[in-house]
Amino acid sequence: MLKRSRLSAPLLLATLWLPSAFAAPANVDPRIEHLVEQLGKVRSVEAVAISPDGTQLAWVIQREGKSAIEVAAADGTHAHSVSAAAKPGTCTESGIAWAPDSHHLAFVSDCGSDLTSTKVMQNDIYLADTIGNNAPTRLAQLNGYARALQWTADGKSLGFLYVAGATRHASALSAAKPAAGEVGVEGVEVQRVASLDVAGGTLRELTPAGIYAYEFDWSPDGSRITYTAAPPPGDNNWWVAKLYVQPAQADASATVLVDPVSSSGSLHGLQIALPRWSPDASRIAFIGGLMSDQGSTGGDIYAVSTKGGQVAVDLTPDIHVTPAWLAWNDPQGMLVSQVVNGQSQVAEYHVGANAAALQSTLFSVPATIGDGTADMALALSRDHQHLAYVDSSYTAAPEVHAGALGNTAPAAVTQFNAGLKPVWGKAESVEWNNQGFHVQGWLLYPANYDASKKYPMIVSVHGGPSSAVIPRWPGVGYGSAPFSALGYFVFMPSPRGSYGQGEKFVQANRRDFGYGDLRDVLTGIDAVEKKVPVDDKRLGLTGWSYGGFMTMFAVTQTQRFHAAVAGAGIANWQSYYGQNLIDQWMPPFFGASVYDDPAIYAKSSAINFIKQVKTPTLVVVGDRDAECPAPQSFEFWHALRAQNVPTSLVVYPNEGHRFVDPAHQRDVLQRALGWFAKYLPASE
Repeated sequence: MLKRSRLSAPLLLATLWLPSAFAAPANVDPRIEHLVEQLGKVRSVEAVAISPDGTQLAWVIQREGKSAIEVAAADGTHAHSVSAAAKPGTCTESGIAWAPDSHHLAFVSDCGSDLTSTKVMQNDIYLADTIGNNAPTRLAQLNGYARALQWTADGKSLGFLYVAGATRHASALSAAKPAAGEVGVEGVEVQRVASLDVAGGTLRELTPAGIYAYEFDWSPDGSRITYTAAPPPGDNNWWVAKLYVQPAQADASATVLVDPVSSSGSLHGLQIALPRWSPDASRIAFIGGLMSDQGSTGGDIYAVSTKGGQVAVDLTPDIHVTPAWLAWNDPQGMLVSQVVNGQSQVAEYHVGANAAALQSTLFSVPATIGDGTADMALALSRDHQHLAYVDSSYTAAPEVHAGALGNTAPAAVTQFNAGLKPVWGKAESVEWNNQGFHVQGWLLYPANYDASKKYPMIVSVHGGPSSAVIPRWPGVGYGSAPFSALGYFVFMPSPRGSYGQGEKFVQANRRDFGYGDLRDVLTGIDAVEKKVPVDDKRLGLTGWSYGGFMTMFAVTQTQRFHAAVAGAGIANWQSYYGQNLIDQWMPPFFGASVYDDPAIYAKSSAINFIKQVKTPTLVVVGDRDAECPAPQSFEFWHALRAQNVPTSLVVYPNEGHRFVDPAHQRDVLQRALGWFAKYLPASE
């Protein structure tokens, strides 16, 4: 449950506690310093795209702290830099999109940006000829933020999401603007679907100025667009977005195809994402489900007629997997990426008028996959015979994988991180049953594991709750795998509320936060302890976002944990409702607003059980967190101090829900590792 937050007096109070210069922890364990140094060696591969003819790849990779673009042959050879800058590496560049001719690559660059004179972001869109040796051509100079480039099939227009006059990235994960002026009225930034006439350079904003667009897709002939949108502010209202269709013209009238708020049936009150036109333009498919965060997509596959006036059909009711991304192969077939029992799976579905049936499972991998455009998205050639994606797991650092689409996962075609080896222990899937549910999680063994010894274990609960633990290589920053490197078992369950077991499982913790999911976690701990030598007297608990809430709540419900670290948590659902800027996510989970049913919010508020806490707890948060506001962490920390429970609160300046300052990323991990080393030593 990642949330949006903005407050006035409480946030101002929080900032009074911030030091003028952030101080790193003193006397850091040299083992921790070495571990953080090792984690910092990974090179992040942010995105990959395959040319329509399947012969070339383009990817975005971090080089010296900046996003850089490279183009290579489909097998990864002959890689070379593509940049608008005279000297590669001087600009941040991303947003890659191949033109239909497979020779040209569009991308976004900040080379023209001058943030010394203005706080407004400045993005330029460039076009590179990947066959010739000419420098990229600038197609548009934008006073704002652009992303999600997408070509029309004829190559004449380039669509994208655009925030004119943007001062921040369009994401609830980004640091919120400081609260000033008339909240909700002044400084509101609106994201719209825009298009660029490639030949003439004409920029058109297609969607109405009064609604905020989140995702879009061109119709097969480029004459129409479909998109999800809601009234601004955009960070708050994604949870009530509607599905629209309109002609690809400025000021064109739009038709609402789906409104989950007023829909009847299984989609009522849920969220929608990833609208995709069918090849014959007769239907639009999308993912519909109970989703706690934009971008963390999962649910059933739905379809609706593009003619309007019809109810969206759930094509996959009662499945026991979680589709996260889809692409039409033909009017009767889809390629789907889905979460299955903690793994990423690619499958083909046969699509009928009212149902979609699994046709074949192509491959499953215990890894996180994606092309950078959406969770679990695949970059596909025009004929869907070749694919590419970035693969990251507990055993292999991120690399581009590419090849023919078939019954085996394609191999890596890059070696950016080939020299890196895990400094943590082996990973193993763990499964158990509880109260009629099948539950899965991942277990990391301690580094240098000795079966004759007993070890402490740290339980790490993921954010969301609509998410899942899928293996990925950790970088510097808060994460679970580093604990294993220092001699702990690390247990990462995906309890009810998680993806991977079907939509019924995802919705099983509605109006029940912290109860059924905690029982799943505790039962999972029991299952692990029957399997490996865990010292039950040395259990720790941690998590970020919803995992931070679960950490705060769990230590009020059980004395089983002997140390805890709560990252960006929520202590009091009642006060949180009025503090955050993304309150629209809450009624689908709680069944009503806090004003209509305060008791259901009180039921799951850790602050109401605070006198039962004995567990030493470190609390960390960003001071501009727009998902889980800092006052929630202050409230929990203050209550622990009043109960004489060992605690510490660390607030990171100018950070949102996802930390971006490398120094802060290192610091928060160091502090968490140090806290467990103090209260939960790896050696007795």
